[in-house]
Amino acid sequence: MRVAYGRVPRDSFVVPIVDAHVHLYPPDLNRDPIGWAASHSETHWAILCTRRRKDGRGVQTFPSIDELLHSMDAAGISHAVLQGWYWQWPETCEWQNRFYAECVRAHPDRLSAFATFNPAAGRDATLAEIQRAHDDGLIGIGELSPHSQGYDVGDPIFAEALELAADLRLPVNLHVTDADSGDYPGKVLTPARDFIWLTRQFPRTTFILSHWGALLPMHDEEAENLINVFYDTSASPLLYDATIWRRFLEIVPEERVLFGSDYPLNLYPKLDIEPSLLRLVEEAKASGIDSDIFGANARRLLRLPKRA
Repeated sequence: MRVAYGRVPRDSFVVPIVDAHVHLYPPDLNRDPIGWAASHSETHWAILCTRRRKDGRGVQTFPSIDELLHSMDAAGISHAVLQGWYWQWPETCEWQNRFYAECVRAHPDRLSAFATFNPAAGRDATLAEIQRAHDDGLIGIGELSPHSQGYDVGDPIFAEALELAADLRLPVNLHVTDADSGDYPGKVLTPARDFIWLTRQFPRTTFILSHWGALLPMHDEEAENLINVFYDTSASPLLYDATIWRRFLEIVPEERVLFGSDYPLNLYPKLDIEPSLLRLVEEAKASGIDSDIFGANARRLLRLPKRA
């Protein structure tokens, strides 16, 4: 049976909800995503984000900033963290970073943002971009994917970027895929040992592994003791059933988990025509997880205002 989901007042929850994993794009991309991707040679993004399901519907929508804020209000989400994309080209990274800085300046009470980069820009340009993003008010780095962007996790420019992120107190969000969670067009495998190596190699850097970190700590005991690693719940319903909220917390301390959606990806394509943030909130609440996962953990880690 399809459940009707309406608007929920923002103050109806005990704690303000923070969505730590949201994507947003400038109007020129939203107007023609396929054409934009072709003209900017962002082929991998196009495969992932503009493809259509068997029923002809897109895997996601391309909302404006106002539509994002409306969706947040409908789900009782007070604050969202915009994640950059793991673009193939440095110029696209810079373009999205500038857009995100504008979004944050326009809505500082509702939005924060992470910056993205690609080491293909070269050492000086990469480090300068990170510094500029920090100066523009962006609060983290990501979502990055060395495996998708075409560089090794041991890349020396990437290494310097991670050290600079630590110096600037910018957490780094990494895209992680689970080899056992099903295949889809554009999926790139991300070897689990690479993330363990990174977190050991850069102990001063704080990492956020997206998509439950592909359940890394549930499969590798070494990952249970990584003190500089957090996990977000982005795209959860597309990857795992609703029991994951409790099963994961049997292994990982709740203070290391951040609520994240991966909006505007449609997480419930069999139930919803449009993405529903509220449905994910309700799934998480129904699991009985600790309320800090909904917001307090992100506010502490990202140094957000208490009422963000």
